[in-house]
Amino acid sequence: MPRLPAYLAASALLAGCATSTIPPTDFTVNSGSPRAPEQLAVTFEKVDLALRVDPASQSIRGDASLTFLLKEPLTRIAVELDRNLPVDSASVDGVTLAPSAISNPDGRLYLTLPTPLQAGARTTVRIQYHGMPQIAKHAPWDGAFTWSQTKDGQPWIATTVEGEGCDMFWPCIDHPMGKPQLIDLHVSVPSPLVVAGNGIATGMEEKDGWRTYNWRAKNPSTYGVALNIGPYDMLSADYTSKYGNHIPLRMWYLKGHEKQAQGLFSEFAPMLDFFESRIGPYPFGDEKMGVVETPHLGMEHQTINAYGNGYLKSPFGYDWLLHHELSHEWFGNQMTNADWDDMWLHEGFGSYMQPLYMESLRGEMEFQASLFEFRKALLNKAPIVSGKSQRIEDIYEEERGGPGLDIYNKGALILHTLRNLIGDDAFFTATRRMVYGTTTPAPGNFQPRWSSTREFIQFANEASGRDLCWFFDGYLYHAALPELVEERSADKLKLTWKLKDGGTFPLPVEVRINNRIEKLAMADGHGELPLPPHALVTIDPNSRVLRQQDYIDAWKAIEDKKKKAKK
Repeated sequence: MPRLPAYLAASALLAGCATSTIPPTDFTVNSGSPRAPEQLAVTFEKVDLALRVDPASQSIRGDASLTFLLKEPLTRIAVELDRNLPVDSASVDGVTLAPSAISNPDGRLYLTLPTPLQAGARTTVRIQYHGMPQIAKHAPWDGAFTWSQTKDGQPWIATTVEGEGCDMFWPCIDHPMGKPQLIDLHVSVPSPLVVAGNGIATGMEEKDGWRTYNWRAKNPSTYGVALNIGPYDMLSADYTSKYGNHIPLRMWYLKGHEKQAQGLFSEFAPMLDFFESRIGPYPFGDEKMGVVETPHLGMEHQTINAYGNGYLKSPFGYDWLLHHELSHEWFGNQMTNADWDDMWLHEGFGSYMQPLYMESLRGEMEFQASLFEFRKALLNKAPIVSGKSQRIEDIYEEERGGPGLDIYNKGALILHTLRNLIGDDAFFTATRRMVYGTTTPAPGNFQPRWSSTREFIQFANEASGRDLCWFFDGYLYHAALPELVEERSADKLKLTWKLKDGGTFPLPVEVRINNRIEKLAMADGHGELPLPPHALVTIDPNSRVLRQQDYIDAWKAIEDKKKKAKK
């Protein structure tokens, strides 16, 4: 999901005036509740989803066939579907279910099997449904459907369901680990509208004033499945990867925006150069790198990233939104967090890639300036990892005690500090293992995977050859930043790390004395250096360590007062 920079205020497009008849339950609007035992007992093999999207009535009609391989005996199937989309009929392996076998009291849809099935069985359930899906009030942060129009009055439609989940418009397992292995999408819209979809285009048919666009995607992240519908034109090219494969590049844009779209399209290849050099091969090279212009700011929809930034470059001279959403093809779609409590792995890594990109393109000034933008924005009100299973809005919403934007900014600065502690080789080795499951990724030798904070800590420990649990405990599981206490006399400098909740924090620190830099090991969290008379001393002169700093706290307190006064 996009993080809005301080220099850019996004405007939201409110969609339509139609209202849903049944409000969504708390269960439905919060993605990531624990999976039901019936969901843990299956492998989700395939989705075949036909959707008819009617802009005139702001309604949809769905026909979904879901195929599961049973790991344990089952008497019923469980998936999620917004109860605002009533089920018209359901069947199991061609046997129509009685109404009494269909239950959806709170958004978890249970289908009782006609006959109990044993482990090893494969079954396909078909669910036909319809309705007026929920409308997003503030997409992409508040998700569902956006029913918008272009300037010349044509329908322009998009879905954004990261916070609320895939069950807002199709029956799914609404959990980060609920990915199907394959999805076939058949989206019907009034002619001459265009549907830009996930994965590979497999054809389009036109009949009776309607077009059906067919798309196929492998292992899609659940919220990464998206509808993007409008009067689009398309740019296309191929990217020759350093790994020897050729990646289709596609950009869907609104008519009249060709010049702007060409400018954005020209940024695709340099960004891919960067990610493939720093991290590894583009994960979906056998499908495409796709971007589609949307009536909302943006979101990381797998192989079809949503883009609504108005073709604006940041003060750093690149399109920050395109870069951030592209980063999620690695950190979010290829590697998906096993639980929403690990969401910083998506957003922290995705955010840190931007200063690294600036360093690659421009040099040190833009790199440090980008990092300082992050530093000014820290909240430090809640740990960015709680250590317990979470729903996604429990992470994003500060009102619920979540870390909010700290999963972006603080996550990035923690990674920067870690990289400087263990070095580039160990840092990127751990990162590649997390993303690909191997340190030597190449097209064809990896599969999409799930990871967790605990696993990344293990990879960092193994890559660096040391126990870094103290580091991650101090930064991830504490709300307050570590404080570096300075004591200076005429001839000596003493430094002591202090955690608000106690504990040892032996993070090395560089100190510049006049023109000489020394590195204090800070064993047991303490270090000393002799000082010459009247020495000029700079702590952490290259800004490699994230720590509490009084002057930033004082500035933020003033800014907070200004904001409260405006309210």
